[in-house]
Amino acid sequence: MVRDLEGVSHAGVFDVERPRCRAVAAELGVEEQASLTELLEAADAVVIAVPTSGHEAVAMDAIRAGVHVFVEKPMAASLEAADRMIEAAADRDVLIQVGHVERFNPVLAAARPHLDRPLFVESHRLSPFTRRSLDVAVVLDLMIHDVDLLCSLIGSPVVRMAATGVPVLTRHVDIANARLEFEGGAVANLTASRVSVTGVRKLRVWQRSGYLSLDLAGGRGEFFRLREGVSLLEGSGLAGHVSSSAGDVSAAAGDVSVPAGLSSIVERIPITGDGTEPLMAELASFRDALLGLAPPPVTGEDGRTALRLALAIQQQIEDHVANTRAAAS
Repeated sequence: MVRDLEGVSHAGVFDVERPRCRAVAAELGVEEQASLTELLEAADAVVIAVPTSGHEAVAMDAIRAGVHVFVEKPMAASLEAADRMIEAAADRDVLIQVGHVERFNPVLAAARPHLDRPLFVESHRLSPFTRRSLDVAVVLDLMIHDVDLLCSLIGSPVVRMAATGVPVLTRHVDIANARLEFEGGAVANLTASRVSVTGVRKLRVWQRSGYLSLDLAGGRGEFFRLREGVSLLEGSGLAGHVSSSAGDVSAAAGDVSVPAGLSSIVERIPITGDGTEPLMAELASFRDALLGLAPPPVTGEDGRTALRLALAIQQQIEDHVANTRAAAS
């Protein structure tokens, strides 16, 4: 996709698996670089999409060469590695952007005008099993997407958490659940699995102004709120005037339906993304940051925050698994 960005000249591609690199270069019609050093000599910026365990080494080579870095999530395998990357980038005046692509989901962008101080958030990110990203647990593979989203949506630090999970097909945790409590009172419940039968990516938000339900995979959702001019008085039911032209409320898209008895007081607002490809939008934002047109939307510090919380969740799960095994023995 970098090749297709306007205002960008593609310097080439490098992969330690040489046959794969050759095949990718031929398929995309781009130059195959013989080494990482040659790629860094030819480029002003690089996109790092290697296993998480290799993020720091590749990023540090790029930073030392004065090359700007876009690194996929999680930004590193440890907080110490993330700190080294951030410090080195600051010393060399190199930009780091972290690839939390879900922030660029068009349905989330369409829903942002309706977001107003979320109080309870529930996310489900379920995926069938694949052999991808098996070097990390599901928390760093999938749940970290929603950890980052929550940090950006709620904007307050986490003050308390509880988490549990189970290794099912790998030596790492494959299904996990976490409950996060934020400063200010917001609460989030996150579930992530890479051993599910079908894929699900849903986000639900409850706030004083209404209820938001988003299908992040399907690119659609709805916002439910009290109709304008309607008030509900405690102990007396419905008060206020409801227009006869209010119409019926249904849920053709999404997973929520409004009972007929509520259709006169609850307004359903459909939400649809504009069809923007999230990865292309993410890479375009990296280009714009390099050109000084806008700050990077997901900084190295943002990536570190998501990583810190994900690692804390993972540690709590690992402790729980170890204690469960000890009790059973």
